[in-house]
Amino acid sequence: MMNRRQVLRALPAIAAGVGAASCGYALAGRGSFLPDYIKTLGIPMFGNTTAFPTIEQVLTQKVREEFQASRRYEVIPSDAGADGIVRGEITSVTTQPVGLNDAQLASRYRFTMVAKVAFEDVKQQKTLWENAALSFSEEYDLGSPTSTVQDFSAIVGGNRAAFDRIATDFAKSVVSAILEAF
Repeated sequence: MMNRRQVLRALPAIAAGVGAASCGYALAGRGSFLPDYIKTLGIPMFGNTTAFPTIEQVLTQKVREEFQASRRYEVIPSDAGADGIVRGEITSVTTQPVGLNDAQLASRYRFTMVAKVAFEDVKQQKTLWENAALSFSEEYDLGSPTSTVQDFSAIVGGNRAAFDRIATDFAKSVVSAILEAF
């Protein structure tokens, strides 16, 4: 049997344990703040204001696949008949050399992409989430170094895996932000 002094000494530890157990933390990716009536998501092709054609196709497809992987929503490629709509626009793509080889030629580049993304509730006719400057970067090695790289498609074509990683990270972040309202 514990005496009063032992009980008083144990109280802070018990209070901390109870507080930690009820602090409200949960594992990321498990919840959704979206209203229950949103069952069908429209994800039309993202816009692209950059000089690099077709990147919007890859990014749009990755976002669609990520929502489909959540298995909570039907995903359609247009806004017609959707309960919620994800809209996006790629606004900037840049490459920057970040590593040189022995001949002082670029051998590693950083690819950075910025996009505007929003999620609209069709029934309520309001935006539930948006980020006007969602930014992603990835570094990659250049297959055959050159002193200057002007053609982005040549870089991505030389290492499509780097762009696929950016597109996948972009999609995961967008879906997580929309579902968890961050």
